[in-house]
Amino acid sequence: MSAAAERARRRPEPQCARTVLMVRPATFYANPETLATNAFQHVVQASAGAVLAAAQAEFDAAAEALAGAGVDVVVAAADAAAETPDALFPNNWFSTHADGRVVLYPMAVPNRRRERRPELLAALARERGWRLDRTVDLTSLEMRGEIVEGTGSLVFDREARLAYASRSARTHAPAVEAACAELGYDPVLFDAHDEAGREIYHTNVLMSVGPSIAVLASSMIAPGAGLRRVFDALDQSDKQLLDISAAQVAEFAGNVLFLDGGAQGPLVALSRRAWASLTRAQRLLLEQHARPVLCGVETIEHVGGGGIRCMLAEIFLPRRLPD
Repeated sequence: MSAAAERARRRPEPQCARTVLMVRPATFYANPETLATNAFQHVVQASAGAVLAAAQAEFDAAAEALAGAGVDVVVAAADAAAETPDALFPNNWFSTHADGRVVLYPMAVPNRRRERRPELLAALARERGWRLDRTVDLTSLEMRGEIVEGTGSLVFDREARLAYASRSARTHAPAVEAACAELGYDPVLFDAHDEAGREIYHTNVLMSVGPSIAVLASSMIAPGAGLRRVFDALDQSDKQLLDISAAQVAEFAGNVLFLDGGAQGPLVALSRRAWASLTRAQRLLLEQHARPVLCGVETIEHVGGGGIRCMLAEIFLPRRLPD
């Protein structure tokens, strides 16, 4: 572990961000380069213009709902010339950290690599007064075929310095370990599959960690050492468990994000589809820990194969001191 990583380990991060970056789509359709690994995507027969318009309307409503709930929502426009149908899922190409670091991640397919815009982050940092001290660039791992797609692949328990990761074609153990070594996190690796036996492509499909609760589809994790590691880590970090089913994962109930709602306390962003899939007992348990903010993103979920969590890139960067 580097000296920087060791220093970072000694400085716990807050679990929940108050600020998120959302990237408004300029193009949107089921990405043909990722269809083979994302079973949540669906090709639809509607016109491209109609699908994009529906996704943009859902995006705008979600941004408004989160801002109304107390989240600082920063909206950036996607690069229309880049032809990046998944640009509205920015959490996969970067993460930010409370010590002023940004991490750029290796992506599995070429058109998703075009989403990376470090110049956008630098411009926003100048505009918003964020302190961006260092960029950790892991993208060279792509040349070795080693992939870890940001906070899709890595579900961070920032307070406990743990990174949960489900191995897949888009989450490789060596890349997970490289990211964790840079950040001073301990990896918690496991294998997970859906009911058809397909590997779970991103960890945040089946898991989310909040300040005092973790959402997890434990039945999808392969029995054995990996599952024991997950349960031990959750127990040691004192997280209450909201265990969801594989059917609820298919409704995006695992693809939720806990955020800092300011004076109104912690909140959890989740889709209307996810909320509808939860039982009354599960809803009550979730509400004991965070205030639900429901977002209607049905087109984005069905066509893009990602939910509201994927649409939110958390900003933990500290503020610059006045000159």
